[in-house]
Amino acid sequence: MNELAIDLETYSDVDLAQSGVYRYAESEAFEILLFGVSVDRGPVRVYDLASGEKLPAELLNALVDDNVIKWAFNAAFERVCISYWLRKNYPEYLPWDAEEETSEGYLNPVSWRCSMVWAAYLGLPHSLEKVGEVLQISLLKMKEGKELIRYFCSPCQASATNGGRTRNLPIHAPDRWKMFRYYNERDVYAELQLQERLNKYIVPDFLWDEYALDQEINDRGVLIDCTFMEQAIHMDVQFRKSIMTKLQEKTGLANPKSVVQFKIYLEKHGICQDSLCQKDVDQLLKTAPEDICEVLELRKQLMKNSVRKYQAMQDAVCRDGRLRGMFRFYGASRSGRWSAHLVQLQNLPKNHISDLEQARKLVKIGDFEMLDLLYDPALVALSELVRTALVARPGFTFLVADYAAIEARVLAYLAGETWRIGVFASGEDIYCASASRMFRVPVEKNGINQDLREKGKIAELALGYGGGIGALKSMGAAEMGISEEDLQSLVASWRVSNPHITRFWWDVDQAIRETIRNHTQTEVRGIRILCKRNMLFIHLPSGRALCYVKPRLSRNRYGNESITYEGTGPSGSWGRIESYGPKFVENIVQAVSRDILAHAMKTLRDYRIIGHVHDELLMEIPVDSESNMDDLISKVEKICSDMCQTPEWIRGLTLDAEGYCTDFYRKQ
Repeated sequence: MNELAIDLETYSDVDLAQSGVYRYAESEAFEILLFGVSVDRGPVRVYDLASGEKLPAELLNALVDDNVIKWAFNAAFERVCISYWLRKNYPEYLPWDAEEETSEGYLNPVSWRCSMVWAAYLGLPHSLEKVGEVLQISLLKMKEGKELIRYFCSPCQASATNGGRTRNLPIHAPDRWKMFRYYNERDVYAELQLQERLNKYIVPDFLWDEYALDQEINDRGVLIDCTFMEQAIHMDVQFRKSIMTKLQEKTGLANPKSVVQFKIYLEKHGICQDSLCQKDVDQLLKTAPEDICEVLELRKQLMKNSVRKYQAMQDAVCRDGRLRGMFRFYGASRSGRWSAHLVQLQNLPKNHISDLEQARKLVKIGDFEMLDLLYDPALVALSELVRTALVARPGFTFLVADYAAIEARVLAYLAGETWRIGVFASGEDIYCASASRMFRVPVEKNGINQDLREKGKIAELALGYGGGIGALKSMGAAEMGISEEDLQSLVASWRVSNPHITRFWWDVDQAIRETIRNHTQTEVRGIRILCKRNMLFIHLPSGRALCYVKPRLSRNRYGNESITYEGTGPSGSWGRIESYGPKFVENIVQAVSRDILAHAMKTLRDYRIIGHVHDELLMEIPVDSESNMDDLISKVEKICSDMCQTPEWIRGLTLDAEGYCTDFYRKQ
């Protein structure tokens, strides 16, 4: 055996979507029902494990043989499920020490390949059914499949008609079970056909190495302070009840959370408000009477949902207290960046509380009154403490290391904006340097013309990818005291100060248009662009490519020629997307930044990487009674130095990283 294509049908009493595959598969009730497999692209064989069939020894050996490549769509599911199944039924094939809190005990991801990642690499959907529709694969997932999965793969409601059973077995519906076996067989054939269709577009080997590392990190997981988490959930319930009671008393409304009811309340007080989104409410707070402001602030607290992440942690945490499977490889198909899964680590609230340790202790001991007294509003405090629920295991500490302004550095490097490259190389403050260049006066942080630094900062954050007045507004220009009439001049000043970046946007735009129109290869500052088999490829310095499906030049609603391609839009549906040079540059810069992070992760592979958020790495490093502050500082410096080793493929780029140690996850 050289290669297997696998698809499983499984049963568990745990909700997969809510809890993730690790919690799902570790349940005592978990079992594999059907094991569909093709060996070396041969005929599909379905092993009916639920009816007593056994996998042959040669197949069991192949599952643990790292020389046999295993394929599946969303292969993490199959790999983790088979790992738990082997532990339970064939422990001799997968030795595992329950006391070891490592990524061991799971099948080695080195020999696994995920066709969902392959599809995402090519800009295709993350669903087998949707990929089949886009590629017009004949063997689509049967529509009846969802009903069969619901019937056999999760508990059922006991009733008089089903004899009070809480689970449907093959004997309860033989005809359905026969159809379910056929469904499993078709899925494997769909997997094989998908591979055949994608075989013209090879995924680089180094990307599969990154995938294996990603799976190791997901297997390892991160420890959750479960006592803290549970107390936070309990406090959240108490606070919400208290706020709801106050709001009901102050407004007379049965449900102050209701948009309709609350708008009527405001109208009775002479305020007509079309929207109650946070941005509009914040604007209203500037002009509303004091009593209305008090009510609005209370409602804002009630509507805050960051504390729901505690519940997400509770739903997904494994029996050993570790949370696994939080990172989705190639989750962002436009850039190839990771996305978050289960607990959304990518958008955790920032820590503004100065004494995090004290606030954590109050939550952990359940001191509701003191937390409410010291941290008003307390729900905001609970929200800011979410990331501190992630803790280092005994004998270890977290080491957090973060790249400084990596996207700004990559953009300057790719565009050849030499003055910016010099600022980064000398370690100057980019916001001061940008403001100084824009306004032609010296600007110093906490010094001369400090007010202009704020304008430089917002311009840097909003305008690097072709943004205009709207981008400045969305970044909070008004809140920073920048007047409406200053916005256009700010945009113009930034673009004049960064001529190479501005030119880079439109050079990329022109090159893509030329490639699509003439089917010729073009190049912009080392970025190769070409069309092949109805796909647009933008080749990055790392050797990876960004892929856009069915590129086309067409007229938009304004009558202008625009670049479009097929992809998953903001609503999650597949359709035609319009784009232009600055947006493609954003994809390129974020993709290159992602590749630099991946390079650092491989450089630091021997450390216990347990997570990553945007351009930040989170590691568990051992400490003992002999460790001192100097030792930790030395480790931080070493790891940051290793992170800043510029990859061979982007020589000349200056990187910078900062780090710190902490026993619980926080922002420095």
